[in-house]
Amino acid sequence: MERAAVFARASPTHKLKIVEALQEKGHIVAMTGDGVNDAPALRQADIGIAMGIRGTDVAKASSDMVIVDDNFATIVGAVEQGRIVVNNILRFVHYLLSCNFAEIMTMFVAIMVGWPLPLTVLQILWLNMVTDIFPATALALEPSAPDVMRQKPRAPSAPLLTLSSWWRVAWQGFVLTAATLLSFAVALRWYGGDVDGDAHAGTVAFSTLAIAQTLHVFNARSEVRSAFSQLFSNTWLWGAVVLCIVLQVVAVSVPFLRGVLGATPLTLVDVALIAATSALPVAFVEVVKGVPAVMRRLGYRKAATAPGFQHR
Repeated sequence: MERAAVFARASPTHKLKIVEALQEKGHIVAMTGDGVNDAPALRQADIGIAMGIRGTDVAKASSDMVIVDDNFATIVGAVEQGRIVVNNILRFVHYLLSCNFAEIMTMFVAIMVGWPLPLTVLQILWLNMVTDIFPATALALEPSAPDVMRQKPRAPSAPLLTLSSWWRVAWQGFVLTAATLLSFAVALRWYGGDVDGDAHAGTVAFSTLAIAQTLHVFNARSEVRSAFSQLFSNTWLWGAVVLCIVLQVVAVSVPFLRGVLGATPLTLVDVALIAATSALPVAFVEVVKGVPAVMRRLGYRKAATAPGFQHR
């Protein structure tokens, strides 16, 4: 059954049995048709696809999808668009979860080691309104990846977030936390000791986390591809990044917003510290993504130098 390439002169009953047999084997079955006789199989299939021009009303009513132009290439385009939507949802969720996890862990670790609180309530609210909303929305507009149609299809029973997805959220959230606490620790050493000094160190941590989360959007574009691949394919993403950085600069520069957020003015040395530490998560994730590629390349070279190996 599974090895058969063509079934000729199949009756409506045979079409239905073919669909049911494939489903019993665990396959996801798509059925195309245009006539009244195709209706039972179209209805039984996981995805019934009717022809929009030649298709009968019965076939269209029994289907999940109608091809308006009767072009089978449209099905491939629809599959690609569906995969893009699912991948963008996963990017969106991953980005938001890892950023919010970083905010929680930043506060938790600081409390556990006995440091002053690095963030105020209003600063956390600012992060959730600015650095979460705009980059995450831009991720939802991410274009198709080069290998999207070469990826294995997702199992229908698979959850939206798998165990590996949760692990990726956790360790990348910890990286964001580590970068924020590093800048906070350095600033505490420079300015800490009194209320004003702790507030200054908190502003450094606040700005570091804001910029680190904004840059983290490039990490969230793909689990395996470099953040620098197809770097300018999503102009909305760059617009969101620039907007978030500008808003963060305004937040610590305008006296009124500084007063509301409990921030303090920053020096050039502070800006250098923020820039260096906020870039660390991107660099670290890039290294982690690059390790499998390096290992595969080393394995290939090892095989290429083995006796009897012939390159083809």
